[in-house]
Amino acid sequence: MTNEGVVVNEAIRAAWDSYRVLEKRTSPEERRQSQQRVQAAVDAYGREEVSRGTVFLVGVLTGFLIAEQDGREDRLDPLGDLIPAVIRRLPTFEMADPAQVPMATGVLMAAAMGMDTVAWRDQFGHVPPEEALVHSFVLWLLADLFDSLTERPGAIDQLMRETFDSMAEHH
Repeated sequence: MTNEGVVVNEAIRAAWDSYRVLEKRTSPEERRQSQQRVQAAVDAYGREEVSRGTVFLVGVLTGFLIAEQDGREDRLDPLGDLIPAVIRRLPTFEMADPAQVPMATGVLMAAAMGMDTVAWRDQFGHVPPEEALVHSFVLWLLADLFDSLTERPGAIDQLMRETFDSMAEHH
């Protein structure tokens, strides 16, 4: 396993911790630990890597959402329903800069089309902090959507933790 793989894993884990900081159900103690892990990853690998981790997770969650609904009658069409459902809710985050929405939408579209979201986003240069924040909000909205579709609050957090644990075991 290359060093870069470790960086990616830690950055992706920190990106998920950013979701847990935003999530109201996270206990104060867990939120504090998540914030510390995010800060440690930013200090170790840079904010850019954590932002790319968030972009990666937007792709993963979009894939989960599409797979979760396979064969359902009332499934959300990825481009017609899923993306608008997420984008329409972005303004509920006061910190979301509307100027960053087109790029966040592009990442979602790349994800819905099965593209590598990180490779797609990388072609536009580095991720500014205002944009990184919007990707975090998109991640939260996708997670919230997943939980509501499965009608199991916290289902996505459980799934992601299992994914990280299995990733950790393979290295």
